[in-house]
Amino acid sequence: MSTHETAPGTPEAPVRFDTKIAVLLREDLETWQRLNVTAFLVSGLGKQFPEVIGEPYEDADAVGYLPMFRQPVLVFEGTKETLTTAHARALSRALPRALFTSDLFTTGNDRDNRAAVRAVGTTDLDLVGLAVYGPKNAVDKVLKGARMHP
Repeated sequence: MSTHETAPGTPEAPVRFDTKIAVLLREDLETWQRLNVTAFLVSGLGKQFPEVIGEPYEDADAVGYLPMFRQPVLVFEGTKETLTTAHARALSRALPRALFTSDLFTTGNDRDNRAAVRAVGTTDLDLVGLAVYGPKNAVDKVLKGARMHP
């Protein structure tokens, strides 16, 4: 759903969101890595913030589908330095965040992923992706310097 799409039953009223879900990817990732990192980064949002999840879907034949985010996920890219700066900004604003480090490309499960992150200090993390959720203005400030993913 775009921020300009109308809600069912209210054709004139555009849907506006006061929050933003954003993913920032390091610009040197391969395509498969970008897709994988994005999926992993947003996977925990619905559990931590159930209000970001909409209602289940159903097609015209009454086949049901899982619910999805109720708002867009905006994807950005930037340099390693852009990611480091965005990470520091997210921390300073205490925004909900998820991270993906280069080490996670070599692990194969959640336990090993958590151990790989725990083994590195905050300022030494080799970030390849960051997801941030929160008020639009705060998320925009975190992402300053990043550009929309092409």
